[in-house]
Amino acid sequence: MPRSKGDHEARRRDVSEAVWQVMAARGFTGLTLRAVAAELGATTGLLTHYFPTKRALVEYALDLLEQRTLSRPRRDPGKGLAALRDGLLDVLPLTPEAADSSRIWVSSWDAALSDPELSTGYARKYAASRDRLSERVAAAQELGELLPGDPAEIAAGTQAFVLGLVVQALFAPASFPPRRQVQLLDDYLAALTARIAPTAVDPRDPDGEPQSVRRPEIR
Repeated sequence: MPRSKGDHEARRRDVSEAVWQVMAARGFTGLTLRAVAAELGATTGLLTHYFPTKRALVEYALDLLEQRTLSRPRRDPGKGLAALRDGLLDVLPLTPEAADSSRIWVSSWDAALSDPELSTGYARKYAASRDRLSERVAAAQELGELLPGDPAEIAAGTQAFVLGLVVQALFAPASFPPRRQVQLLDDYLAALTARIAPTAVDPRDPDGEPQSVRRPEIR
């Protein structure tokens, strides 16, 4: 009896889950047809109906990763600086599920960097992320919560900071538990809001430091 459409959709869901489990456990370097077949309890011959080549499997895995990342629960963004903070918190590996996604993303960089087409696609994704951050930076500036400056440049620096924090948290989770990740992010944002009081530098001060610095709290 031929399989029904429901059977095919159920099988595709099973395949997707097997691909995800392999990536979560082994990263992209361990993503092979043999590994997925073993996770699925099927033969590699069955999987070739879905992935005739290794590249097809990688492309599917990247699409699956993006879909799962986008479908993760997100914080309801506030306004201004709060919205920027919420967007950055959503990137950090603060939960086991988020850590799995982050681990897979980082392990996928090697595959992307070795393939010009995939690399171009990743560059577009990160550029789009910077654009979204830039919009939130500009909104915070309009509310007077961030210092004036090019929103795109501030967004680029912020993205670089948070992605670096993700990598450190993945390699040293004991040193960068969720509480510390949040604190480091808040310290970074506090630095962006720092306002230097208009006091003159004492020429007798060998370090040339201003006499007073005021940093408002992040609301």
